[in-house]
Amino acid sequence: METEPWIETVRRGAWPWAWVWGPGLLVMLADTDAGSLITAAQSGAQWGYRMVLPQVILIPILYMVQEVTVRLGLVTREGHGEAIRRHFGRGWAFLSAGTLFLSAIGALVTEFSGVAGVGQLFGVPPAVSVGLATLLLIAVGLSGSYRRVERIGIAMGLFELLFVVVAVWARPAWGAVWQGTVFIPWSNPSYLQLLAANIGAVIMPWMIFYQQGAVVDKGLAPTVDTLRQARADTAVGSVVTQAVMVAMVVAVAATLGRTQGHASLDTVGEIAGALEPFLGHWVGAVVFGLGMLGASLVAALVVSVAGSWGLGEVLGFPHSLNHRVDEAPWFYAVYTAAHVAGALLVIASTNLVGLTVDVEIMNALLLPIVLGFLLALEARALPAHWRMRGMRRALVWGASGLVMAFGLYTLFTL
Repeated sequence: METEPWIETVRRGAWPWAWVWGPGLLVMLADTDAGSLITAAQSGAQWGYRMVLPQVILIPILYMVQEVTVRLGLVTREGHGEAIRRHFGRGWAFLSAGTLFLSAIGALVTEFSGVAGVGQLFGVPPAVSVGLATLLLIAVGLSGSYRRVERIGIAMGLFELLFVVVAVWARPAWGAVWQGTVFIPWSNPSYLQLLAANIGAVIMPWMIFYQQGAVVDKGLAPTVDTLRQARADTAVGSVVTQAVMVAMVVAVAATLGRTQGHASLDTVGEIAGALEPFLGHWVGAVVFGLGMLGASLVAALVVSVAGSWGLGEVLGFPHSLNHRVDEAPWFYAVYTAAHVAGALLVIASTNLVGLTVDVEIMNALLLPIVLGFLLALEARALPAHWRMRGMRRALVWGASGLVMAFGLYTLFTL
C-alpha cells in the first residue's frame, strides 16, 4: 500500500511527532466513556469537589500502566494476545481473549446505553439512535485504513471537551473547589465506595489490547525517539481524559451537589435533567448530550477494534484495519458482530442501569488477570534494556496493585 505524499512529508518533515501520536490520545478519550462519566456525575452530586483530587491522582496511574503497552508493542511488534500466546502458550492466550471478549461486550452495552440516553433527550427512540450509531461505527471500521479510523475516532472523542464548557458555565466557586481537594473524608465508607468505583474503572482490558495493537497496526518503529513521542502521546491523553472527568465532577458539584446531594444519577437522562434547571436547555441538554455522544461513540469504536484485534491475535487470522474486507473477513466479521450484539442487548433491555452495574462488577473481576498478564509480559517479552528498573518498576507495580485492590473492593460495595 503506497504512502500518501502528505503523510510522508509529516513523517520526515518538521513534525515527526504527528506520525507517532494518536493511539495514546484515542485510547484515553475512549477511557472516559459513558459509564465513567456517570460515575463522575454521581461523585460530584454526592461528595461535591472532594472527588476532584482522586481524579488528578489517577493521571500518573493511567500513564504508567498504558506506557508499558506502548513499549511492548514497539519492541515485540506483536499485539497483546499474540505476545501472550508466544510467551505463555495458547491456553493462557485463550484466557486473555476471554477476558477481552467479556469486557468488550460489556463496554459496548454501556456505550450504546449512553447513545440511547442521548437520543432520548431529544425524543429519539433507542432503536433508532442505537441503530444509526451501529451503522456509523461499522462503516468507519470497514474503511480499510488504520489512520482513517484513528482520525475519525479522535474527532468523535474531542466532543468530550464540551464537558469543560459545561463545567465553566456552571460557575463553580473556586475557593470551594480548593477546599474540596484538601479535606478528603478518607475514613468514610460511602466515600471509599464511590472512590473504588472511580479507580476500579481506570484500566480496562480493552485499553491494553487496543494501545498495544494500535502501535503495531500503525507501523511505528522501535526507536528511542518513537518511544519518546509515544510516551508524550499517552501522557497528554491521560491529562485530557482526567480533565474531562474533573469537569464532570465540577459541573455536577457546582449545581446539583449544592442542593440535592443524594439525587439519583444513574442514566444520561437523569444527569441532563438535573443539570438543565441550573444551566438551561442549551448547555444542560444539548452541549452535555453532544459530549456524552462523542464519549460513547469513541469508546464503542475503540472497544470493538480492540476485541477484533485480540481474537485475531489469539486465533491467528488476519486482523489489520489496513486490510480490505476480503483480505481479513474474520476480523471484520467479529468487528461487525460485536457492534450488533451490543446494540441488540441495549435495544432489548428494560433495565439499562442494571446492565451498567453488571459491567462494573465484571471489569473489577477481570483486573487482576489483565494487569497480571501485562506485568508478566513486560518481565519476559522485553529485552533487558527495555524493561522497567528500580523506582520506575516499583511505581508501576504499586499503581497496578492499587487499581486491582480498589477494583476488587468494588465487588463488596456495589
